[in-house]
Amino acid sequence: MTSPVVRVMPETGFREIVALLAEYDITGVPVVDDDGRPLGIVSEADLLLTLAAQEDQGSLIPPPGALRPGPDGSVTAADLMSGPVVCITPSTSVVAAARLMGRHGVKRLPVLDEDGRVFAMVSRGDLLRVFLREDRVIRREIVEEVLGRVEGVSPALVGVEVDQGRVVLSGTVPEPHLVPIVLSLCRSVDGVVSVTDRLSADTFGGLGPEDDSPGGADGGAGSGGAGSGGAGGVEDPGSPGRGAGGRGADGRAGGARNGTARGSDAPAPVR
Repeated sequence: MTSPVVRVMPETGFREIVALLAEYDITGVPVVDDDGRPLGIVSEADLLLTLAAQEDQGSLIPPPGALRPGPDGSVTAADLMSGPVVCITPSTSVVAAARLMGRHGVKRLPVLDEDGRVFAMVSRGDLLRVFLREDRVIRREIVEEVLGRVEGVSPALVGVEVDQGRVVLSGTVPEPHLVPIVLSLCRSVDGVVSVTDRLSADTFGGLGPEDDSPGGADGGAGSGGAGSGGAGGVEDPGSPGRGAGGRGADGRAGGARNGTARGSDAPAPVR
């Protein structure tokens, strides 16, 4: 937003408004009452209506409806302004402000303080400036603030690349339902143009289904039935699994990982 803001009163004259727009290089001013509360907006388009209403013998385009000047022939802000005024507060998000502009077809929004007085203005150019944020600033916000807000997501496991506001996310999150949450939060960061999803869900907590660690999936009970101790050898059923399955409920030796023991009554071969 731009503050302090140039404001005019309802009785401010036409030429004075034109001079203010030229002096401050702005395209519109809010019209306020004696307490600073908004009554309307006078824009360049409103001022041009007066110019367009003048006689032009060489034009084939009919003039718009002429303004009705006051008794003394003056045209004031009260005659020119359009309303009602669409306003925002300092806490209004950039996205919400942009949507309000689009919905109401306006180019600027007065910003009101807690007492309802105009103290700043936001234009379309002000909103577009968020896309000038540096890539490193966007990346830092995503890593330090966005990813850290999602429970269960480790920023160390998510790769974040930012180029010209385009974000690419890679790496893993613990659950599939967290992927759209992370993507949505990243898109809401000021300055982000787009988000490319290259995330995957690691439902095994960092260990794949073919984990080769001792006591892992392949060292589990063999095909001969539920092994005693989980995956122990024949002599020591409670020891960590080493390939051969424990004896099943029917007394048969469980299948080995390499398939050499197939549940016969003979003990597993010693290797």
